[in-house]
Order: sequence, then C-alpha cells, then structure tokens
Amino acid sequence: MAKNLTRHGAVSQNAAVARMWKLLIALLLLPVCVGAGRALWRLLWATGNATTVWMPLLCGAACWLVVFLLLPRPMWLYVFGHELTHALWVWLFGGRVKRFRVSARGGQVVATKINWCIALAPYFFPVYAVLVLVVFGIGHLLWGWGRHPEWLHLFLGAAYAFHVTLTWEALKTEQTDITRQGWLFSAVIIYLGNVLVLLVGLPLLTARVSLGTVLAWWLEETASVWRWLSRVF
Repeated sequence: MAKNLTRHGAVSQNAAVARMWKLLIALLLLPVCVGAGRALWRLLWATGNATTVWMPLLCGAACWLVVFLLLPRPMWLYVFGHELTHALWVWLFGGRVKRFRVSARGGQVVATKINWCIALAPYFFPVYAVLVLVVFGIGHLLWGWGRHPEWLHLFLGAAYAFHVTLTWEALKTEQTDITRQGWLFSAVIIYLGNVLVLLVGLPLLTARVSLGTVLAWWLEETASVWRWLSRVF
C-alpha cells in the first residue's frame, strides 16, 4: 500500500541533521520503552479481574480477527482513517490541509505543516476507536446508551484490533512517513504511542487502577532500567 504525506511549501535543508538528532533521541528513549512495557504488564495483571470490560473487549477483537483472516480486508477504510488522522493532527498543530486523496491502494495528504508527530500519528492514534467513543458519548447524551457499556467495549475492542492489525499490514510495505523520520525513531515513537494509549485507556475503562498509579509505575520501571544500565556500563 503506497501513501504519501507532503508539505505545501519549502522543505527543510537540515533533514539529515534532524534525522541524526532523532536517532540519538530514539536511543535515549529505549529505556523508556522498556519501562512502558513493564508498566503495561503490571497494568494488565491489575485489571485482569475486570471481566465485564475485558470480555466484550476481547469478543470485539475476536470478531474483527475473523473478518481480517477470512474476508477481504477493507483497505480503503483503513487508508481513509490513516489519512484522516494525518489531517486531524495537521489541524491540531495549526496547519491547513491542501489536498486529501484516498483509494484502496494508497492515499495522500498535502498540508502546510508537517512534523514527526503528524507523520507518525496514524500508526499510534486509533482514530476509529476514538470515533467509537465520540459516537457512544453522543448516544449517551441523547438516548442514554451509558446503560449498556458492554456495547461500547465490544466496538472498542473491534476498532482497536482493526487499528493494530491493519497498521501492522501497512508497516510491511515501505511507508514514506517512516523512511523520512528514520526507522529507529519511528519504531520508538510508534511503540510508545500505542503503549501510552493502553496505559491511559485501560485505567479509564476498568476503573481498577488510577491513571496516576500507572504513570508512577512507568516512572518506577524506567528508573529501574536506567539503574541497571548504570551498573552494566
């Protein structure tokens, strides 16, 4: 699947220097990645008894996996969400979208502003899961959908599984978003972004652990990795 995010206007001549800095930042963030992974593991153990949340989440994910494995994959829908995410983050950073093109084979967004966060956002920001939250939020205000949270969890599980599986499929082909930012830097940001979504989302959904506790675990586990590195080196 080919895709392209381009900037309308001049391109920086310091791209090579920027990539070197990004490589250094990625190396420094590796302990943070390990700490995030260990904090996520602790969170999963702490929320494992929230069966009324986990069961519909996993059922939704399983339903999507059946579609993913047995039926034609809706790549146009994925590409649309991918390019929409670029556009949303362009607007978030105060830029303007000059062109928006989508097809099953790829897409393109031409914008007045590009940075590493805009370029990599589709790989860690689950836009359809966010849309599920928005739709159910509106439904709760208008029709009281909050009485049936299991449906929210079911669709969230399907939407997040959609994000993970099709993002993985997209990463199997060359993505200009990735090559322009550098492979290691992109991998670190994508990993941290996806883990951060879970570290924030699961406490809010399960109400078993506070968000402050989860962030404290992350700092604690990251500090533990740095202490280990200091002893080794």
